[in-house]
Amino acid sequence: MANIDTITCIILAAGKGTRMKSNIHKVMHEVGGLPLVGHVLNLCQNKLAAANVAVVADPNEQLTLDYINDNSDAEVSFQVEKLGTGHAVLMAKQQITAAAKQNPDGTIIILYADTPFVEVATLKHMAAQITAGDDIVVLGFEPQDPAQYGRLLTNNAGALLAIREYKDASDAERAVNLCNAGIMAFRAKHLNQLLAKIDNKNAAGEYYLTDCVEIAKSIGLKASVTICAEVETLGINDRVQLAEGEIIYQNKLREQAMRGGATLTDPSSVYLSANVVIGTDVTIEPNVIIKGYVTIESGANILAFSHIEGSKTNPITIAANANIGPYARLREGSHIGEGGKIGNFVETKKAIIHKGAKVNHLSYIGDAEVGEKANIGAGTITCNYDGFNKAKTIIGKGAFVGSNSSLVAPVTIADGAYVGSGSVITKDVASNALAVTRAKQVEIATWATRFRQKNNK
Repeated sequence: MANIDTITCIILAAGKGTRMKSNIHKVMHEVGGLPLVGHVLNLCQNKLAAANVAVVADPNEQLTLDYINDNSDAEVSFQVEKLGTGHAVLMAKQQITAAAKQNPDGTIIILYADTPFVEVATLKHMAAQITAGDDIVVLGFEPQDPAQYGRLLTNNAGALLAIREYKDASDAERAVNLCNAGIMAFRAKHLNQLLAKIDNKNAAGEYYLTDCVEIAKSIGLKASVTICAEVETLGINDRVQLAEGEIIYQNKLREQAMRGGATLTDPSSVYLSANVVIGTDVTIEPNVIIKGYVTIESGANILAFSHIEGSKTNPITIAANANIGPYARLREGSHIGEGGKIGNFVETKKAIIHKGAKVNHLSYIGDAEVGEKANIGAGTITCNYDGFNKAKTIIGKGAFVGSNSSLVAPVTIADGAYVGSGSVITKDVASNALAVTRAKQVEIATWATRFRQKNNK
C-alpha cells in the first residue's frame, strides 16, 4: 500500500459550470449540506490524509476562495483563462515542483471539485499502483451507457495505451466500454515534464490532461487503469445531476447511520447532512430533517416532522435519551441535556435545556438557559429581541413556568420558582417564589343574558 505521506492532491475547481444556470459557482452548490468542493477537500485532507492538497480556482469566485480558505489549509493557484484540464493542472506547477522535490517517486493525484463521490479506497489503490511501479494510473469505469465519455484504450495485457475524448474517437474506439472517470495519478517526478509536452491540436482547441498517457508511452513510461464503481465517477454539471447526487449521498448517510446502530423507521423520508453525528440506539421517525452541525447521542428519539439545523459556529447537541418532537424545530446553538424533552411545535434557538427539563408544547425558547428538571408550560415565549439587541432568559433548576407566559429578557427565574399561567414577567423572580402578573378576574352577574336580549331586538 502507498505511503500517504507521499501523496499530493490537486483539485481542479476553476470551471464556470454554465449548465447550472446559476449565479453561484458550480462547486459551491451543495450535496448533503456540504459544497461539492467541500466533499473533495474532505476526501483529500481528512479521509485520505494526503501530505499536501492544492486547489486550482477561478480568482473571481470569491465565495469559493473564502470557503477553501476557511475550511482547509489547501494551497490555492489560479486559472484565469480556461484552456482545458492540462492547462488547469499546469497552474499548480509550483505545488507539483515542490511535491517532486519532496519525493520524486511520490504520487500526485488530480481530482475534480465537481466529482464528490470517489472513495478513499480507490485513491489509495491508485497510489499503490504508482508505488508498485506504474508512472500514470487513470481511473476508469464501465457504465451501462457509455454515452459521450472518453474511452480508455488498452492492449491485450491491460496496459493503458491512450485516452480518447469521444469527439476525437473513431467508431472502433467508441465501441470500447471502458470509460475515463477523469481522475489521474502520476509519479511526481514526471508530471511537469508531461504537462510541458501537451498541445491543443484537437477538436476543442484545449490542452487535455488525458494526452499525458500517449506522451508517457512515447518516452517509455508505464500507464495503467484502476477500475471503480460507476457511482464514484458521477460529475455534477447541472441541476438534474445535483438532484441525482443528493439522492445518492442521502442513501449513503442513511445507511451509515443505520449500520452505526441508529433506527430510521422510514429511511427515505429522513434527510441528513455531512456533519451530522448520530449515536447508537437513536431512533429517527419519518419526515425528519437534520442539517448542518448536529450531534445526537445514544438513545435519543427524534420524532416525526422535526427540523434540526445547527451551524459550524453554533452547533446543536442532543444528549442521551432526550426526546425531540414531533413537529419540533431546533435552531442553531440549541443544546438539549440528557433526558430533556422538546415537544410538539416547540422552537429553540441558542437555548441550553439542561438534564430532564421539559418544553412540551407550542413554545419559543431563544437565547435562554433552562435548568435541570424545569417545566415550561404550553405557549411560553422568551421575549429575547427588542428590535436591536438580543437578551438572555435564565430559568433555574426545578422552576415551573405556567402556560401562556411571556418572559421579557433579560430576566431570571430562580431555582424552584413558579410563574403563574398567563403572566408577563419583566423582573427577576426569587428562588421558590410565585410570580403572577395577570389582572384580577372580575365577574358581572347576568351580563351575558342582558347582552343577548339587547342584541336580539
